[in-house]
Amino acid sequence: MKEFQNKNYWALILGGSSGLGLATAKKLAKHGMNICVVYRNSRAQEDTIQKEFEIIKQEGVQFKAFNTDAFKSEKREEVIEALKIEFGISEKIRTLVHSIAKGNLKPMVSEEKSTLKHDDFALTINAMGISLYDWTKALFEAKLFSKDSRIISYTSEGNSKAWQSYAAVSAAKVTLEAITRSIALEFAPYGIKANCIQAGVTDTSSLRMIPGSEQIIENTLKRNPNKRLTLPEDVANAVYLLSKDEAAWITGTIIPVDGGEHLS
Repeated sequence: MKEFQNKNYWALILGGSSGLGLATAKKLAKHGMNICVVYRNSRAQEDTIQKEFEIIKQEGVQFKAFNTDAFKSEKREEVIEALKIEFGISEKIRTLVHSIAKGNLKPMVSEEKSTLKHDDFALTINAMGISLYDWTKALFEAKLFSKDSRIISYTSEGNSKAWQSYAAVSAAKVTLEAITRSIALEFAPYGIKANCIQAGVTDTSSLRMIPGSEQIIENTLKRNPNKRLTLPEDVANAVYLLSKDEAAWITGTIIPVDGGEHLS
Protein backbone atom coordinates (compact mmCIF):
# COMPACT_ATOMS: atom_id res chain seq x y z
CA MET A 1 0.00 0.00 0.00
CA LYS A 2 1.16 3.55 -0.71
CA GLU A 3 2.42 5.36 2.38
CA PHE A 4 -0.24 8.04 2.64
CA GLN A 5 -3.09 6.04 1.12
CA ASN A 6 -6.31 5.86 3.14
CA LYS A 7 -5.00 8.36 5.71
CA ASN A 8 -7.32 11.16 4.54
CA TYR A 9 -4.28 13.39 3.95
CA TRP A 10 -4.18 16.23 1.45
CA ALA A 11 -1.34 18.35 0.13
CA LEU A 12 -2.26 21.92 -0.76
CA ILE A 13 0.27 23.29 -3.22
CA LEU A 14 0.34 27.00 -3.93
CA GLY A 15 1.87 27.41 -7.38
CA GLY A 16 1.66 23.80 -8.48
CA SER A 17 1.23 24.00 -12.23
CA SER A 18 4.92 23.92 -13.17
CA GLY A 19 8.47 23.61 -11.85
CA LEU A 20 9.06 22.66 -8.23
CA GLY A 21 5.36 22.80 -7.30
CA LEU A 22 4.25 20.44 -10.06
CA ALA A 23 7.07 17.99 -9.34
CA THR A 24 6.06 18.04 -5.67
CA ALA A 25 2.41 17.36 -6.50
CA LYS A 26 3.40 14.36 -8.62
CA LYS A 27 5.72 12.97 -5.94
CA LEU A 28 3.22 13.21 -3.09
CA ALA A 29 0.44 11.77 -5.26
CA LYS A 30 2.68 8.81 -6.13
CA HIS A 31 2.81 8.04 -2.41
CA GLY A 32 -0.96 8.27 -1.97
CA MET A 33 -1.53 11.82 -0.80
CA ASN A 34 -4.56 13.65 -2.19
CA ILE A 35 -3.64 16.80 -4.06
CA CYS A 36 -5.06 20.32 -4.30
CA VAL A 37 -3.26 22.78 -6.57
CA VAL A 38 -3.84 26.53 -6.55
CA TYR A 39 -2.26 28.19 -9.56
CA ARG A 40 -2.58 31.16 -11.89
CA ASN A 41 -1.99 30.65 -15.60
CA SER A 42 -3.35 31.99 -18.86
CA ARG A 43 -5.93 30.18 -20.98
CA ALA A 44 -3.23 29.51 -23.59
CA GLN A 45 -1.29 27.39 -21.09
CA GLU A 46 -4.29 25.47 -19.81
CA ASP A 47 -4.11 22.48 -22.17
CA THR A 48 -0.52 21.75 -21.20
CA ILE A 49 -1.28 22.13 -17.51
CA GLN A 50 -4.32 19.85 -17.66
CA LYS A 51 -2.20 17.12 -19.26
CA GLU A 52 0.15 17.32 -16.28
CA PHE A 53 -2.79 17.17 -13.88
CA GLU A 54 -4.05 14.03 -15.62
CA ILE A 55 -0.76 12.34 -14.73
CA ILE A 56 -1.45 13.13 -11.08
CA LYS A 57 -4.99 11.79 -11.27
CA GLN A 58 -3.69 8.50 -12.67
CA GLU A 59 -2.12 7.81 -9.28
CA GLY A 60 -5.64 7.12 -8.00
CA VAL A 61 -5.74 10.00 -5.53
CA GLN A 62 -8.36 12.69 -5.09
CA PHE A 63 -7.47 15.86 -6.97
CA LYS A 64 -8.68 19.45 -6.99
CA ALA A 65 -7.34 22.43 -8.91
CA PHE A 66 -8.15 26.13 -8.70
CA ASN A 67 -6.93 28.53 -11.37
CA THR A 68 -7.33 31.67 -9.31
CA ASP A 69 -5.47 34.59 -7.78
CA ALA A 70 -3.96 33.19 -4.58
CA PHE A 71 -3.15 36.67 -3.27
CA LYS A 72 -6.69 38.02 -3.09
CA SER A 73 -8.34 37.33 0.24
CA GLU A 74 -11.76 36.72 -1.30
CA LYS A 75 -10.32 34.15 -3.73
CA ARG A 76 -8.47 32.45 -0.88
CA GLU A 77 -11.71 32.20 1.07
CA GLU A 78 -13.47 30.69 -1.94
CA VAL A 79 -10.83 27.95 -2.13
CA ILE A 80 -11.04 27.28 1.60
CA GLU A 81 -14.83 27.05 1.55
CA ALA A 82 -14.65 24.60 -1.37
CA LEU A 83 -12.11 22.50 0.54
CA LYS A 84 -14.32 22.41 3.63
CA ILE A 85 -17.06 20.85 1.52
CA GLU A 86 -14.61 18.46 -0.18
CA PHE A 87 -12.99 17.32 3.07
CA GLY A 88 -16.05 16.87 5.26
CA ILE A 89 -15.05 16.12 8.84
CA SER A 90 -12.42 13.44 8.31
CA GLU A 91 -10.01 14.77 5.67
CA LYS A 92 -7.32 17.33 6.50
CA ILE A 93 -4.26 19.04 5.07
CA ARG A 94 -1.07 17.22 6.00
CA THR A 95 1.28 19.32 3.85
CA LEU A 96 1.05 22.93 2.71
CA VAL A 97 3.62 23.78 0.03
CA HIS A 98 4.39 27.38 -0.90
CA SER A 99 5.87 27.37 -4.41
CA ILE A 100 4.87 30.82 -5.61
CA ALA A 101 7.11 32.67 -8.04
CA LYS A 102 5.67 36.10 -8.67
CA GLY A 103 7.85 39.14 -8.41
CA ASN A 104 9.85 41.85 -10.06
CA LEU A 105 13.30 41.21 -11.48
CA LYS A 106 14.42 44.78 -12.09
CA PRO A 107 17.80 46.41 -11.54
CA MET A 108 18.21 49.11 -8.93
CA VAL A 109 20.14 51.29 -11.37
CA SER A 110 19.92 51.31 -15.15
CA GLU A 111 20.02 53.80 -18.00
CA GLU A 112 18.20 51.40 -20.32
CA LYS A 113 15.64 49.48 -18.25
CA SER A 114 12.89 50.28 -15.80
CA THR A 115 14.33 50.28 -12.29
CA LEU A 116 13.12 48.87 -9.00
CA LYS A 117 10.56 50.97 -7.13
CA HIS A 118 8.91 50.75 -3.73
CA ASP A 119 5.79 49.11 -5.20
CA ASP A 120 7.92 46.43 -6.87
CA PHE A 121 9.33 45.45 -3.49
CA ALA A 122 5.86 45.46 -1.90
CA LEU A 123 4.31 43.26 -4.60
CA THR A 124 7.17 40.75 -4.54
CA ILE A 125 7.48 40.49 -0.76
CA ASN A 126 3.72 40.08 -0.40
CA ALA A 127 3.46 37.39 -3.08
CA MET A 128 6.58 35.38 -2.30
CA GLY A 129 6.77 35.95 1.45
CA ILE A 130 3.79 37.28 3.38
CA SER A 131 1.29 35.15 1.45
CA LEU A 132 2.69 32.10 3.28
CA TYR A 133 1.38 33.53 6.54
CA ASP A 134 -1.93 34.61 5.00
CA TRP A 135 -2.63 31.05 3.82
CA THR A 136 -1.35 29.43 7.00
CA LYS A 137 -3.51 31.65 9.19
CA ALA A 138 -6.63 31.20 7.05
CA LEU A 139 -6.29 27.40 6.89
CA PHE A 140 -5.61 27.23 10.63
CA GLU A 141 -8.69 29.30 11.46
CA ALA A 142 -10.74 27.07 9.15
CA LYS A 143 -9.44 24.04 11.10
CA LEU A 144 -8.21 22.36 7.91
CA PHE A 145 -4.77 21.28 9.15
CA SER A 146 -4.27 17.74 10.40
CA LYS A 147 -3.05 17.14 13.97
CA ASP A 148 0.44 16.59 12.60
CA SER A 149 0.97 18.90 9.65
CA ARG A 150 3.88 20.28 7.67
CA ILE A 151 4.36 23.69 6.04
CA ILE A 152 7.14 23.79 3.45
CA SER A 153 8.27 26.70 1.31
CA TYR A 154 11.02 27.24 -1.23
CA THR A 155 13.87 29.66 -0.79
CA SER A 156 17.15 30.09 -2.66
CA GLU A 157 20.77 31.04 -2.20
CA GLY A 158 19.70 34.53 -3.17
CA ASN A 159 18.61 34.84 0.46
CA SER A 160 22.19 35.74 1.36
CA LYS A 161 23.92 36.51 -1.95
CA ALA A 162 23.38 39.58 -4.07
CA TRP A 163 22.48 38.78 -7.68
CA GLN A 164 21.90 41.37 -10.37
CA SER A 165 18.21 42.42 -10.54
CA TYR A 166 17.29 40.00 -7.72
CA ALA A 167 16.91 42.53 -4.89
CA ALA A 168 13.11 42.32 -4.55
CA VAL A 169 13.04 38.52 -4.71
CA SER A 170 15.95 38.30 -2.27
CA ALA A 171 14.04 40.48 0.20
CA ALA A 172 10.99 38.25 -0.28
CA LYS A 173 12.99 35.08 0.41
CA VAL A 174 14.39 36.54 3.63
CA THR A 175 10.85 37.49 4.64
CA LEU A 176 9.66 33.97 3.82
CA GLU A 177 12.34 32.45 6.03
CA ALA A 178 11.59 34.77 8.95
CA ILE A 179 7.88 34.00 8.74
CA THR A 180 8.62 30.27 8.56
CA ARG A 181 10.66 30.42 11.78
CA SER A 182 7.89 32.29 13.56
CA ILE A 183 5.24 29.84 12.32
CA ALA A 184 7.37 26.98 13.61
CA LEU A 185 7.55 28.64 17.01
CA GLU A 186 4.03 29.94 17.47
CA PHE A 187 2.06 27.14 15.83
CA ALA A 188 4.05 24.31 17.43
CA PRO A 189 1.42 23.65 20.14
CA TYR A 190 -1.04 22.81 17.35
CA GLY A 191 1.11 20.15 15.70
CA ILE A 192 2.30 22.36 12.84
CA LYS A 193 5.90 22.11 11.66
CA ALA A 194 7.36 24.65 9.24
CA ASN A 195 10.55 24.49 7.20
CA CYS A 196 12.14 26.13 4.16
CA ILE A 197 13.91 24.15 1.46
CA GLN A 198 16.82 26.05 -0.06
CA ALA A 199 16.80 24.57 -3.53
CA GLY A 200 19.93 24.60 -5.62
CA VAL A 201 19.93 26.30 -9.00
CA THR A 202 17.19 24.55 -10.97
CA ASP A 203 16.54 25.07 -14.67
CA THR A 204 12.92 26.26 -14.50
CA SER A 205 11.00 29.02 -16.24
CA SER A 206 11.50 31.13 -13.09
CA LEU A 207 15.27 30.83 -13.36
CA ARG A 208 15.22 31.74 -17.04
CA MET A 209 13.53 35.03 -16.14
CA ILE A 210 16.51 36.12 -14.04
CA PRO A 211 18.90 38.34 -16.02
CA GLY A 212 22.18 36.47 -16.47
CA SER A 213 20.62 33.07 -15.84
CA GLU A 214 22.92 31.41 -18.38
CA GLN A 215 25.92 32.59 -16.37
CA ILE A 216 24.31 31.36 -13.15
CA ILE A 217 23.86 27.91 -14.71
CA GLU A 218 27.44 27.85 -16.00
CA ASN A 219 28.90 28.82 -12.61
CA THR A 220 26.71 26.32 -10.79
CA LEU A 221 27.88 23.42 -12.95
CA LYS A 222 31.45 24.32 -12.02
CA ARG A 223 31.00 24.69 -8.27
CA ASN A 224 28.43 22.00 -7.50
CA PRO A 225 30.37 18.95 -6.24
CA ASN A 226 28.00 16.70 -8.19
CA LYS A 227 28.54 18.74 -11.37
CA ARG A 228 24.87 19.07 -12.26
CA LEU A 229 21.95 21.37 -11.59
CA THR A 230 19.28 20.55 -9.03
CA LEU A 231 16.21 18.90 -10.56
CA PRO A 232 12.62 19.68 -9.53
CA GLU A 233 12.38 16.00 -8.57
CA ASP A 234 15.27 16.41 -6.09
CA VAL A 235 13.29 19.07 -4.28
CA ALA A 236 10.04 17.09 -4.46
CA ASN A 237 11.82 14.14 -2.86
CA ALA A 238 12.77 16.34 0.10
CA VAL A 239 9.16 17.48 0.55
CA TYR A 240 8.10 13.84 0.60
CA LEU A 241 10.69 13.07 3.30
CA LEU A 242 9.56 16.05 5.39
CA SER A 243 5.94 14.89 5.08
CA LYS A 244 6.68 11.48 6.59
CA ASP A 245 5.90 10.65 10.22
CA GLU A 246 9.61 10.28 10.91
CA ALA A 247 10.22 13.98 10.12
CA ALA A 248 7.91 15.21 12.89
CA TRP A 249 10.80 16.62 14.96
CA ILE A 250 12.20 18.80 12.16
CA THR A 251 10.91 22.35 12.29
CA GLY A 252 12.04 25.97 11.97
CA THR A 253 14.93 25.13 9.67
CA ILE A 254 16.33 26.06 6.27
CA ILE A 255 17.39 22.85 4.57
CA PRO A 256 19.70 22.99 1.53
CA VAL A 257 18.63 20.57 -1.20
CA ASP A 258 21.34 21.29 -3.70
CA GLY A 259 23.80 18.40 -3.93
CA GLY A 260 26.31 20.36 -1.85
CA GLU A 261 26.15 23.50 -3.97
CA HIS A 262 26.15 25.74 -0.90
CA LEU A 263 29.51 24.37 0.26
CA SER A 264 31.55 26.54 -2.07
